Amino acid sequence: MSDKLNNLRETIDALDEQIQALITQRAKVAEQVAQAKQVSGDNVFYRAEREAEVLRKVMERNRGPLTDEEMARLFREIMSACLAVEQVMNIAFLGPEGTFTQAAALKHFGHSIKTLPMASIADVFREVESGAASYGVVPVENSSEGVITHTLDEFMRSSLKICGEVELRIHHHLQNRSGRLEDIKKIYSHQQSLAQCRKWLDTHLPGMPLHDVGSNAQAAEMAVADNEAAAIAGEAAAEIYGLKIVSSSIEDEPDNTTRFLVIGKRATPASGRDKTSLLVYAENKPGALYAMLEPIMRNGLSMTRIESRPSRQGMWNYVFFIDIEGHADDDNVAKALEELSQTASMVKMLGAYPQAVL
Repeated sequence: MSDKLNNLRETIDALDEQIQALITQRAKVAEQVAQAKQVSGDNVFYRAEREAEVLRKVMERNRGPLTDEEMARLFREIMSACLAVEQVMNIAFLGPEGTFTQAAALKHFGHSIKTLPMASIADVFREVESGAASYGVVPVENSSEGVITHTLDEFMRSSLKICGEVELRIHHHLQNRSGRLEDIKKIYSHQQSLAQCRKWLDTHLPGMPLHDVGSNAQAAEMAVADNEAAAIAGEAAAEIYGLKIVSSSIEDEPDNTTRFLVIGKRATPASGRDKTSLLVYAENKPGALYAMLEPIMRNGLSMTRIESRPSRQGMWNYVFFIDIEGHADDDNVAKALEELSQTASMVKMLGAYPQAVL
């Protein structure tokens, strides 16, 4: 072995020792933070706006060779482990184990949390409302298949706030027990995943019976129990349930992305790069939609999403879900909300929160 290689390895060992010492020092400071909060009576351990600010600074400082995303992921895990020194958080998600929603929860909070799988989106909301979970993570929209209506409907009745958002690139893998395509006689998956892989299925498995189930993880469970069945699910599901991947990344759109929302009881202060979500009730009359959107335009705000849902308060009455850039405490956003409340029947602020960092 060359002297140069030995010297490089010794340098890496020395750097590892320094990094470990600094992480230990950071964790000890986290312990001191926890003690200070106990003395002051501050019981808020996780602050979404603070974490977003830190991760943005990490990416701004990055000069490579690691990508911004890789560097932020490393710091996310350090922050997660240090926060667990203060308090291990329970995070409810749409289960079972191995769903993309669980992956989104781990991406946002890091792996030093306890994830709680729930049977439905409504159960995620109830778990957070009861205080059994600190936060919940639910899907809200997919870039190719659109909005998840069950999530929007829950916001119509719940008092929970949106505290953050997660964007997750979705890769679907065809998987079964044997790893052989010829063994597949039927396929299980969530309806969204089946729709997102429609072209691949029509090309490679035309006429194959497709069965819609509650989640991709449930599909994986069913594939484990049936030699003739396959599931369309993520890589995590294959690992958890012991399936073999027959074909990787069979989604029709290579940039297929799902957006998830983090829900909790606490309003989130401004982080400097935020988004505000609204639920707006408008009367069913000519010009109602224009009157609702005009204050947003007049105050120079960018609207990133608008969806309508039946209000359940009369036939053909609708509510609108609107996302705008900026925090509710920003002057122009606050002014727009005040003007909007004068024209709409009701305006409910669902949350102001940091935009997805990565």
